[in-house]
Amino acid sequence: MLLVFDIGNTNIVLGVFEGSRLTHSWRVSTRREQTSHEYAVLCRNLFSLSQVPVERMEAAVISSVVPPLNDAFEHLAREFFMVRAHFVDPERQDLMPIRYHRPADVGADRIVNAIAARELHGRPTIIVDFGTATTFDAVSDQGEYLGGTIAPGIGISAEALFQRAARLPRIELRKPEKAIGRSTVESMQAGIFYGYVGLVEGILRMMKAEMGACPVIATGGYARLISSGFGGFDRIEEDLTMHGLRIFYDRVLR
Repeated sequence: MLLVFDIGNTNIVLGVFEGSRLTHSWRVSTRREQTSHEYAVLCRNLFSLSQVPVERMEAAVISSVVPPLNDAFEHLAREFFMVRAHFVDPERQDLMPIRYHRPADVGADRIVNAIAARELHGRPTIIVDFGTATTFDAVSDQGEYLGGTIAPGIGISAEALFQRAARLPRIELRKPEKAIGRSTVESMQAGIFYGYVGLVEGILRMMKAEMGACPVIATGGYARLISSGFGGFDRIEEDLTMHGLRIFYDRVLR
């Protein structure tokens, strides 16, 4: 069994594979101050509730954009799961050529997503990952990572509006029925949701003008929310990063 972690700024997604099948996955909050022992308690509870045998883990593969947590998860893998932690380093992998000016600047999750999209859905491809930030990543017809766009995530956009405008409340992110809101909450929901749909549509239109026609794959925590108001995604792959980590292990580490 393979253990995979995607450590993001807002959430950590962990999953367990048997062969190519993702049998279990969980999403938990990222807490930078937590120790490896605290994360071990969390993992023990999750695995126990789902009756996943810890002793059957063969390896751990990790993509991380939160460097302060790397040591904690390396220790977690070694002491709790009794396996070695393998971190995806975009600069030190040969599965996908990177055409970024500085490959070290590309987030590991973006490369993992691109590897999974190329493997599962062919190329060229655009991947949109809705997380803390929303990233748009382009894979060429030669299978190269070309680069992309980074935009503020819809969640932090809504939070910034609440934080910076004294009279505006914190709201639930949802698709409103109409663009013309009849209350402050409805007006904010309309502005944030439809404004964000417009952002996604505009960026994808420009990327396709540069790349040519290609499929668009959406992933991340807000993918289904945005897809309820935007029909431009060819597929929604909520576990794309998990599968990218599994493919990385199969091709590089096994």
